[in-house]
This record gives sequence, C-alpha cells and structure tokens, in this order.
Amino acid sequence: MQGFETAFTWYNLLFAFAGVLIGTAVGVLPGIGPMSGVALLIPVTASVTGFLGPEQAAGSAIILLAGVYYGAMYGGSTTSILLNTPGESSSVVTTLDGYQMAKKGRAGSALSIAAIGSFVAGIFTLIALIVLAKPLSALAIKFGPAEYFSLMLLGLCAVSGLAGKSVTKALIMTIFGLLLATIGIDSVSGVSRFTYDIPWLYQGLEFLTVAVGLFALGEVFKTIIENEIEDGEMAKINNLLPSKEELKESAAPIARGSVLGFFVGLLPGAGAILASFFAYILEKKISKTPEKFGTGAIAGVASPESANNAASGGAMIPLLTLGIPSSGTTAILMGALMMYNIQPGPLLFDEHPDVAWGLIASMFIGNVMLIILNMPLVKIFAKIIQTPKKYLLPLIVAISIFGVYAVQVSVNDLLLLIGCGIFGYFLSKNDFPIAPLVLGIVLGPMIENNLRRALTVSNGDYSIFFTHPISLVFLIIGALWIIIPILIKLKGKEVIINVEA
Repeated sequence: MQGFETAFTWYNLLFAFAGVLIGTAVGVLPGIGPMSGVALLIPVTASVTGFLGPEQAAGSAIILLAGVYYGAMYGGSTTSILLNTPGESSSVVTTLDGYQMAKKGRAGSALSIAAIGSFVAGIFTLIALIVLAKPLSALAIKFGPAEYFSLMLLGLCAVSGLAGKSVTKALIMTIFGLLLATIGIDSVSGVSRFTYDIPWLYQGLEFLTVAVGLFALGEVFKTIIENEIEDGEMAKINNLLPSKEELKESAAPIARGSVLGFFVGLLPGAGAILASFFAYILEKKISKTPEKFGTGAIAGVASPESANNAASGGAMIPLLTLGIPSSGTTAILMGALMMYNIQPGPLLFDEHPDVAWGLIASMFIGNVMLIILNMPLVKIFAKIIQTPKKYLLPLIVAISIFGVYAVQVSVNDLLLLIGCGIFGYFLSKNDFPIAPLVLGIVLGPMIENNLRRALTVSNGDYSIFFTHPISLVFLIIGALWIIIPILIKLKGKEVIINVEA
C-alpha cells in the first residue's frame, strides 16, 4: 500500500506512462533494444527529476527506466509479427509463428495474444516479486563479505558463460570491465590507479558515459557504416481481437510461459531470449500437433512472448533483493540507482522502502497501461517501424551528447562518449559481447570491497571463501557455468547463446 501511495503521485504516474510508451517504441524499432534505450534515458531522467528531492528523484527515475525495460519486451513482438524482423533479441522466437500468422491475415490476433500474454506474465512475476522480496532480503542480510564476493563472481561467470558466440571473448570483456572499474582514486588507500596524473580520471570513468557510448552510439555507428536498411514488407493488420478459440488455445501456453520465464529470469545471465527459446521448445514438445509450429501456431506466439516478459520481471528479483544484476539491462538499472546513491540489495527494502515498493507498485500500473496502449494503438506503433533512419539516428546522437554533457558538464566526457561509441562498434562487429563489460564496471568496485573485507576478517587467509559453505556453493556454481558450455562445445554440440544478456 505504501508503494501504491508513491506510485499514484501525479508525477510518478506520468513517469510510468512515459517509460512504457518509450519502451514500446524502443521495442518496435529494430536495432535499438532495451539496453540502449535504458542507457540513453538515464541522463534524461537526471534532468527531468530535478524538481524532486533526492529520494523521490531516484524513485521516479527508476520507475521510468524500468518502464522502458518491460515496455520494450511488449514492443519487440510488433516487428517480429509484421516484418519478420525482431525488435529486440528476445523476440527472435516470435518470428517463427508470428510472421506466418500475419501472412495468413491473422496479424491482429497474433499481436493481441502477444500483448495479453505479456500482461499476464507481467502481473504473475510482480506477485511473485512481492512474495519473495522480503524473505530473500532477510536471507541476504545474513551474508558476509565472503558470500557476497562469491555471489558477485557467480553473476559475472553466469553472464560470461552464456553471452555472445564465444565464452573466451565474453571472459575477455568481463576482465576488461573489471579493469576499467579500477581506474581512479582507491577508496581505501587513497592511491591513484591508472590515472596517469590526469585529474579528470581521479573520480574514475563515468558509468553512464561508457554505457551510452557502447550501446546507443555504437549502434548508430554500426547502422551508418554498414548501411543497414530494413526493406521487409509489412503485413496488414485486419481484425485486432482474437477469436474465442484462439484465446482458449493460448491460455495454457501463456500460463506455462509465465512460470517458466519467471524461473529462468531468476538465474543470473539467463535472460529473456533463453526464456522464450525454452518456452517455445516446451510447447512444441507437449503439443499434440507439433507439425503446426513454424506455420502459424498461436501457442508459438503466446508462450515465448509470455516467457520473455516473465523473465524481465524475474530478473528484477536478484537485482532488488541481492544487488546482483542478472543481465545487461538490469546492470544499467543498477548503475542508475547507484548514481542516486541508492544501493540495491538486502537493505533496500528497509532503508529505501519508497523506492523499492514504489517501483513494484508502478510496474503493476505500467502493465495495465501497456495492455491499454498496445491493444487499440498497435496500428500507430506499427507506423513507428517506418521511421526513416535519417531522422532517427541524429535524434539518438543528440540525446546521447546532451544527456551525457548535462550530468558532468565535461568536454572530456563527450570525448569518452565518442571513443566508447567507436569501440562499441568494433566490439559488436567482431562478436565481442558488450554486456559482460558493463557488468564488470558495475560490479567491479563491490567485488573489490567485499574481497578486501573478507581478507581483513580472515587476516589475509584466502581459505575463507572455501570454508564458508554458502560461499563455496556460489563458487562451484560459477565455475560450472563457465565449464559446462565449454565441455558441450568440445563435444561438437550447439550451445544456446544469450545475446540479450
């Protein structure tokens, strides 16, 4: 009730609406994706929440950014169904049956079922979040520095083990992110590290500048240099309302997709694309008519779309209760909270209840807004797909530059932004995943602090990480997360890759 009290203030309702509206547009536009969208809007939220106090500003900013995150999951299905082009990576599986339905004149039904499935999954995960938030926080409070160090290491291993096409490249990016996190004045010893006597580097690299450069500007450079233009033929939207038979057919797949997606979302590094992939495989396995999949089966749209939304909601649980981002987008959300001096984790619900419960309540409201927006206005959102790149790209560049400059008012940050954009383009061109790098920057300082605290407690004895049972379990799981995909590849089998991470 306290959360709804916060969420129902006029400005938070406005931020929730703006977040889900922008998120849907981000999902609809192929190539932008939730990570770029959230990173791009962090500096904007810092400006528009300026009239509020620090606590209220943090709550409102995270309400808007979270709206962009789960709104993009709704929007991603639109291009998958109408153009056979995924709006973002977790909607890849939806193209298999969604576009086939559209070609048969059932685009409206497919879009409606995707929206209904997303709504049901969103509400289910929020109820689960409310139930699990306090017990998980209470458990996490009992963790010592050794347990936290191992848990964060598990988070890094999980994302590295399943991000990109090469585990080696993902690990290289993780280590590089950790190295970048060490730049600046060491908070314990006061020694400057990797600053080369440049005063601007004493405070370290600004997370926001790096994230916006790598994701948003990197994507802009990629589009310009590689001249990427979508020329797919858009399917027509006829009747928007699904038939009773279609609703009946999709009810069970939506329920199964919601539950499966939620539990996959809880796992660090698993992400929405794995959830949608597993949900599709499950439906095909248990279906009495598996031959219909790939030819326009309604279950092939309902289950994956429910799963990817449930996974995005599930990913919020480790972020809020343990302080561990389980994907690239949640790492950016965590970075945004830390910019407002709010540390996600077990103490969040006690120290900042307005932020935590306000966010959860706003997600209820945001999901209702999304179903109202997506059902009647889907034809308008479909028009966004046709936005010419010559208008879209300059807008992204302008928001990036003005947003980053407004936060630090530093020309050096703009140079870093452009440098990160060029670097981000070369990384994506050579299949180096960016998400592990961002996760390394976010988790680096906390990993280092907990490592030092644990070694201080044990007088420099590293065995503390292996003699504490919970810490040992986290380390073993982390090691398996890296080793198992490598072993599977060595046997010549295909490994499911999480490109969304």
